[in-house]
Amino acid sequence: MEIVVPTTHGKVRGREAAGPGGVAAFLGIPYAAPPFGPRRLRPPQPPEPWDGERNAFDYGPTAPKPGYPPALATLLPDPVVPGEECLNLNVWTPAPGRDSALPVMVWIHGGAFRNGSTAVPVYDGTAFARDGVVCVTANYRLGAEGFLLLPDGTANLGLLDQIAALRWVRENIAAFGGDPDNVTLFGESAGAMSATTLMTVPSAAGLFRRVIAQSGAGHHALPPDIARRITARVAAHAGVPATTEALRETAPQRLVAAVSAVQAEFATGHGREEWGEAAGGGLPLMPVVDGEVLPARPVDAFAAGAGREYGLLTGTNAEEFRLYLVPSGLADAIPEEALPTLLAGHGPEPHRALAAYRAALPDSSPGDLLAAVLTDFTFRIPAVRVAEARAAHGAATYVYTFDWRSPAFDGRLGACHALEIGFVFDNLASGLLGGGDAPQRLADEMHAAWVAFAHHGDPGPTWPAYGADRAVLRFAADPTEVVHDPAAAERRLWDGLR
Repeated sequence: MEIVVPTTHGKVRGREAAGPGGVAAFLGIPYAAPPFGPRRLRPPQPPEPWDGERNAFDYGPTAPKPGYPPALATLLPDPVVPGEECLNLNVWTPAPGRDSALPVMVWIHGGAFRNGSTAVPVYDGTAFARDGVVCVTANYRLGAEGFLLLPDGTANLGLLDQIAALRWVRENIAAFGGDPDNVTLFGESAGAMSATTLMTVPSAAGLFRRVIAQSGAGHHALPPDIARRITARVAAHAGVPATTEALRETAPQRLVAAVSAVQAEFATGHGREEWGEAAGGGLPLMPVVDGEVLPARPVDAFAAGAGREYGLLTGTNAEEFRLYLVPSGLADAIPEEALPTLLAGHGPEPHRALAAYRAALPDSSPGDLLAAVLTDFTFRIPAVRVAEARAAHGAATYVYTFDWRSPAFDGRLGACHALEIGFVFDNLASGLLGGGDAPQRLADEMHAAWVAFAHHGDPGPTWPAYGADRAVLRFAADPTEVVHDPAAAERRLWDGLR
């Protein structure tokens, strides 16, 4: 059945599933004008109003992006939908057109700030709507279009897009049955880093109440001096002057290729002193501490007491980095003697780190050890530090670890990056990394905890807040349980370092 809902820019026509309690989906709704032509590399502007009723039956266009490398492309779908109207969002609701004041969850997708879109099948929000939540998923600008520090000082356009989507939610979600005063922002990887970052962005204040951050925290940001050097490298690889005007006139796919070239360049060993968090090539672009949109590195802002007004649920997967090492074959190709060089600049002194991780994982190969250290460096330690900073100020924070291991790649993929998404969305049928044997019980538990947190800021009576006892909820194939200070020896290794 088709159903029409008014928005501030025009009416949209979605589809409601047949039967009682059916979920209605509205796809591809523009929340901002196409960021091309005179609006290219500028802050988002409102969309042009439309007359009549606009069909919202299909996912909208996706932002320019490079696609994943072959080893990941077979595991992480990244659909491309052509068109310039890429600042769009989708809504799933059980109560379209009704004054229901349901909690709202707004999803920011991951993809290392240069890939991804809301058209990925696992992000379908039907299960959230089925369980009384209005679910919104939003696209935003990626790569150079979204996260380059432009020579004129413009920065963080991708974050500004996310804020524009949240403003759209604030102004329109009541018409879809949602409560604009009860919005939970949630995301994974770069989406989690974005959501955590927005907790410290002044212009995002009042647009959401709480955050769920899956495998991403507030460590990843660049100071302006490093961001300017990266802009110069992107311009050089694009073959254009490092000016805002020249970059605006450069074809989007040319900038996409230039960022990929910078990523490859950084992966060859450039140090953290020169490139900061971008060293190593995993995240060649990310939010910039520009002093305007983003006043400080988020983890530092949390340590100073910022963001206490928000509730936070945060966590990581036990073996995040196996996603990047196992499918590509790198996990089997790393020799023991290369580990100290590969770990240099990634936290603890390499030989000390290897001794500690080898003691914790005595039967591990060199590739396994590298994955464990980089998992902590990139994901777990940043999340722990955010939780510790907030706990010191009495801000409610809940921490999880996801330890269920995928049977894919003969079980070697493990509890890798992005594996938890299908469980959170209760969408195991999408097959994302699960290998076909994902336990529905675990999806029921995770999805219910996320829904409970969206309703009232508490994920459930068996999940204590993080504090001096370092309580963490462990989601695994065994019964879910509370553990205290998991992997404590490895955590202590990072004290005073990053």
